[in-house]
Amino acid sequence: MSHSPAVSVVVVNWNRRELLEGCLASLRRQTLQDFELIFVDNGSTDGSAEFVRREWPSATLILNSDNRGFCEANNQGIRAASAPLIALLNNDAEAEPEWLEALVDAIGQAPDVGMVASKILSFEDPSVIDKVGHLIYPDGQNRGRGSGARDRGQFDQVEEVAWPDGAAALYRRAMLDEIGLFDQDFFAYADDAELGLRARLAGWRCLYAPAATVRHRLGSTLGRLSARRLFLIERNRIWLVAKLYPKRLWFAAPVFTALRVTATGLAAFRGSGEAARARREMSAWGLIQCMVRANVAAMAGLPRMLAKRRRVVRKLSGDEVAALLRRYRISLAELVFQAD
Repeated sequence: MSHSPAVSVVVVNWNRRELLEGCLASLRRQTLQDFELIFVDNGSTDGSAEFVRREWPSATLILNSDNRGFCEANNQGIRAASAPLIALLNNDAEAEPEWLEALVDAIGQAPDVGMVASKILSFEDPSVIDKVGHLIYPDGQNRGRGSGARDRGQFDQVEEVAWPDGAAALYRRAMLDEIGLFDQDFFAYADDAELGLRARLAGWRCLYAPAATVRHRLGSTLGRLSARRLFLIERNRIWLVAKLYPKRLWFAAPVFTALRVTATGLAAFRGSGEAARARREMSAWGLIQCMVRANVAAMAGLPRMLAKRRRVVRKLSGDEVAALLRRYRISLAELVFQAD
């Protein structure tokens, strides 16, 4: 009988050959070696697939002819996985040796733990936190917990969090079998929040494992302040609300969006926050156009999201979901001024 590994590690790639060596080398150093590697390439033209085939001959390679995005490519990897636990690792991330072992230890703490979040640090400055789980704003905008803060040990305890960041996460296959995989309409960004909140609605919990540490190069795929990235973030947060929020919270979401946009605009005018950096990159008119296109695209896709809403597994009441969103709510000040 063939041995089934404890974990399947899925790495998705698109023209990042220069990052793969560090990412895959970090997997070779793992203290838990009972895993299989599934490498999904989204039509790279830089020799990425050839590099992996040469350096990791035992890996399962899935080669797409074009860029399928984060969601579809990871879904392909998950479907090809043979293990009961699925780990995702971005190609622009490098894991510390105890990463996999710490994730597996955490998910084994209780049968209703379906997800585990990593401690993700900035690659350029590991004393700065990238994210340690996620938080969410009432209009569906989600951000990393602790993003931009100095790592002083304030997040060094195992604890429950909302959901993990997809750059470095562990999922229980039984959970995914129940709720489904990533929503491929999202393509990229907010996809991990949508999957995580959908899992919470079905009664699954998420733990944060501080010993599961990775270093991450933020925004290396599309560019941190690219118009495409900002478009996807804005469009997808509307879809998340429509698909998963209790209906009574729908009507408050536009009010919170107005507050967020106003605060962001004031921050940009004063030259502070991520909005100021985006304004320098794109111009105010470019940002406005991006927001308008995203909202038009979101409205066009609403019928599809509402149809999917009817298929969502819901074990929490509307009151329980509202309480969950309050528990993991990010403040407006954090949302506007923190790095992400």
